[in-house]
Amino acid sequence: MPDRQHASAIKVCDVSKVFGTGDSPFKALDRVSVDIRENEFFTLLGPSGCGKTTLLRMIAGFTYPTDGEIRLYGEDIATLPPFKRPVNTVFQFYALFPHMTVGENIAFGLEMLDRPKAEIKARVDEMLALVKMGHLKDRKMAQISGGQQQRVALARALAPQPKVLLLDEPLSALDYKLRKDMQIELKRLQSQTGITFIFVTHDQEEALTMSDRIAVMSAGKILQIGGPRDIYDRPAERFVAEFIGEINFLKAEVASVSGDKAEVVLPGGARVTARLADGFSPAGSVTVVTRPEHAAIVANPEGAHLRGRLSSIVYVGTDTHFHVALESGESFCVRRQNSLEQGTSLAEGDVVGIVLETCAAQVLKD
Repeated sequence: MPDRQHASAIKVCDVSKVFGTGDSPFKALDRVSVDIRENEFFTLLGPSGCGKTTLLRMIAGFTYPTDGEIRLYGEDIATLPPFKRPVNTVFQFYALFPHMTVGENIAFGLEMLDRPKAEIKARVDEMLALVKMGHLKDRKMAQISGGQQQRVALARALAPQPKVLLLDEPLSALDYKLRKDMQIELKRLQSQTGITFIFVTHDQEEALTMSDRIAVMSAGKILQIGGPRDIYDRPAERFVAEFIGEINFLKAEVASVSGDKAEVVLPGGARVTARLADGFSPAGSVTVVTRPEHAAIVANPEGAHLRGRLSSIVYVGTDTHFHVALESGESFCVRRQNSLEQGTSLAEGDVVGIVLETCAAQVLKD
């Protein structure tokens, strides 16, 4: 028996999509390949126009690839119409029927599939319990909140028990607090149902919060696939490093390479060990990156990895950001979590040192 945890639900093989013809065709996807596992929460992350929604629409069957294959549990579905795919989609705008009640909206898809009435009633009650809305079964859409409408849309999409659920930025219309609550709720639903979720978003924090794995996309290509910690702590390329959270860039020189690590010389002459992307063996001048929270600022620059003048101190509630103008001319940000006991004796204009955590630096593939 195959390992169900790692069986493929969706396999996209060398898929390209070109819109338009003649002298100015637009390539929305460029030979994209990805293997999405059964029972995982998989996110397509990237800026507007990167191709993530086009890929989602191809899996749904709303558009077809120019080249390549899309397989669902081994079956080629690239040319199947949407209604023949065991896949459902939740859109940014939920397309609920305003004249129907919550229960009637959830039942609608099952009725279209000619399911028996007793089965429909039982399934609607099951879905209402899953999204914790049993007490609102008879409410119309105008009588419930935006977050509750989002749950109805999810329940309706989950009711036919699709093998894969596609979610196209379904949280973007919600306010910040409700969006945070629904991120936790979505992950709970995915875990509880065991259905493969494929989620599209441009929000990095949203992707990091919910996903088992993330594919970062740009200009029609997938640049990196990995778990949230891998994507955040080990960005392989400059775009991924810049797009996911805040990061510091430093020019450095490679002194030596051993396996998946390199010894690099930072501006000012300090040597540190930096991680390398798989299969990458750099030489000469490179770009090194490190996250602001993986460094500490010290009042005495003697012996620190970097030295500079404190240009600004920004208090943001949970953290304080220290912006340092390095002697090399580069800028560096250190983020320190705030506590009631810890203040700061530092002031703008002070000469300070920056100490990097062990293996906090990574060499980028520029």
